[in-house]
Amino acid sequence: MNLLKDEDKKFISDEFKKLQEEVKITLFTQKLECQYCDQTHKLLEELTNLSDKLSLQVFNFTTDKEKAQAYGVDKIPATIIEGPKDYGIRFYGIPSGYEFTSLLEAISMVSARDSGLSADSRKRIRTVNKPVHIQVFITPTCPYCPRAVQLAHRLAMENDYIVADMVEAIEFPYLSNRYQVQAVPKVDINDRVQFEGALPEPAFVDQVLAAAEVE
Repeated sequence: MNLLKDEDKKFISDEFKKLQEEVKITLFTQKLECQYCDQTHKLLEELTNLSDKLSLQVFNFTTDKEKAQAYGVDKIPATIIEGPKDYGIRFYGIPSGYEFTSLLEAISMVSARDSGLSADSRKRIRTVNKPVHIQVFITPTCPYCPRAVQLAHRLAMENDYIVADMVEAIEFPYLSNRYQVQAVPKVDINDRVQFEGALPEPAFVDQVLAAAEVE
């Protein structure tokens, strides 16, 4: 049974005709003890079949431990959107509901090799010179979450020190409890700065710079 409807495939196929450069999608999965791994795998297969610009490589989280460690993947399902390099764009959990648009946006952004940030944001975010880990906790039914996820991914693409994760809060309750996620989107940066809501781009950059201790 297909996850994408025929009309959705037609729309996505038309959008994918605009893809400029090749995009590699990397999935870490396993068969047991992972409720949404199979669905995520199926969704990504259906997507990659819609464009010859897309490719999918799949690793087993248990047996391909070295690969998982190289990517910094510590939970599954984990989806990584790459171009000629790993930009630090991560999806933990199935990117369904409103977050499906974030997946499509990430693919388009990486294909264009352009973060889409403003000139001022690019200049400011490039001052980050130490590791920054952004976690954006979401739920598939949250209409405001994609804005936060997509902006985090743009920041990651702009600076190699930044890794940005979409984390599906329901699939990873232990993380939701740890970070006291009571409303979404909830953003944590380096276990140092936290905020709720989808901030405007300049304000989001402010928070990343604060977490990175950039003056």
